[in-house]
Amino acid sequence: MTVYIVGSGPGDPELLTLKALRLIREADVILYDELIGEEIKELIKRESRAILIDVGKRAGKHKKKQDEINELLVKYGKEHDRVVRLKGGDPFVFGRGGEEIEVLAKHGIEFEVVPGITSAIAVPAYAGIPVTHRKYDPALVFITGKQERERLDWEALARLNATIVILMGVSNLRENVEKLLNHGKDPDTPVAIIENGTTEKQRIIRGKLSSIAGIAERENVKAPAVIVIGGVAEVSDKVKDYLKNLKIP
Repeated sequence: MTVYIVGSGPGDPELLTLKALRLIREADVILYDELIGEEIKELIKRESRAILIDVGKRAGKHKKKQDEINELLVKYGKEHDRVVRLKGGDPFVFGRGGEEIEVLAKHGIEFEVVPGITSAIAVPAYAGIPVTHRKYDPALVFITGKQERERLDWEALARLNATIVILMGVSNLRENVEKLLNHGKDPDTPVAIIENGTTEKQRIIRGKLSSIAGIAERENVKAPAVIVIGGVAEVSDKVKDYLKNLKIP
């Protein structure tokens, strides 16, 4: 009996790993997140004979609390040979995969982690934004936009010459931008928000740090979205006419 903590990637089904697809096909039970995206939801319904359990969480609308998900993992992990916990992106990048493997280990349940392509890198890439580039900031920082316990040193972050990639940051965009500005981040820093990245609904909203919150509100940006703050955000505008991944407005 094994529980597989599986990353589904950023949304495009073709970015699933071969191992993830095999486990989906072999699973007895699949507990899946909302952020795996509609196309992958359709794929698991089509490719799997497993019991499918929607435990999705998005922007305060939780079908299952994390404690309830943990209980289900333990329950099914003890009852079935192959249980897949299917998570958006990579399970260890703001995906609570670390919490889930601790619970499994505590209850003596064997598990395997199957990494996924994280949206923090893949979504900007699909939009023509390299998160690292020799001409721009020499460092890269991933943060979550939900600072529930306010553990982030905003002053240090604002001073650091690093590209900042924010996941789950749409609802707190204005607040987070203001913290960066108040701690000295250049208001002319380019920003790109990629909504529904790697899917046919992909949309890119561009602006400066000083203006992006207002632009996002005017454009009614919704989650899921990845926010890129830094000079690399300009690259997509330079290459958009030749980018074949997806049509970009």
